[in-house]
Amino acid sequence: MSILKFHQVCKKYPPHLILDQISFQLELGEFFGLVGVNGAGKTTLIKSLLDFCEIDNGTIQIFDTPHTHHESRRQLTFLPEQFSPPYYLTGQSFLTYMAQLHGQRYDPAKAQAMCQTLDLASSALKQPVRAYSKGMAQKLGLLACFLSEKPLLILDEPMNSLDPKARAYLKRHLLNLKSHGVTLFFSTHLLTDVEDLCDRMAILHEGHLKFIGTPQQCCTTFMATNLEEAYLKCIEE
Repeated sequence: MSILKFHQVCKKYPPHLILDQISFQLELGEFFGLVGVNGAGKTTLIKSLLDFCEIDNGTIQIFDTPHTHHESRRQLTFLPEQFSPPYYLTGQSFLTYMAQLHGQRYDPAKAQAMCQTLDLASSALKQPVRAYSKGMAQKLGLLACFLSEKPLLILDEPMNSLDPKARAYLKRHLLNLKSHGVTLFFSTHLLTDVEDLCDRMAILHEGHLKFIGTPQQCCTTFMATNLEEAYLKCIEE
């Protein structure tokens, strides 16, 4: 079953063509990484998927429903690239608000357990967000996503501001979710995370899809001994 379908998607910010004929799809339970340099169009593609910006051509479907229908987004949760929770809320207030948006009730026990999973002190939930470091704020955003228990995760640079321990904890939790059939679509600059997590990857460069396949296929295609070398050959050819 295809969870996401992009068909010949184009997006312009005149005079620039940001996305040019983007076509690919994600299957149920797949972990898919979108890789590219700054300005490649990764965030624009995600914003287009979520109908935050209007595409100029093509179609996008989520669970076989056009992405412009709000019903299509009921089964997903999203974390933006530069996540900044409202500074005047406590962590718990933010999670309670997000649970309400998802039509759920805030569960303190689940929140405490998820804090441990992501290496966030549970006492932080009583603190105002203004007192959080960038890493703590990122963990809070991830907490809200995971507590929603949606079958589709859309994460834009989820490793932002996380220290090595937190990154390892996050990857461990994501792999646990994968074993339960969750689908993940995320953007990243970190090729090691692609190798550790992804069934398939796409390289987006200057608005074009330069490669789609497994990390190993990427290395084979570009005759490289590692993914970093393959990536460089891909965008420089």
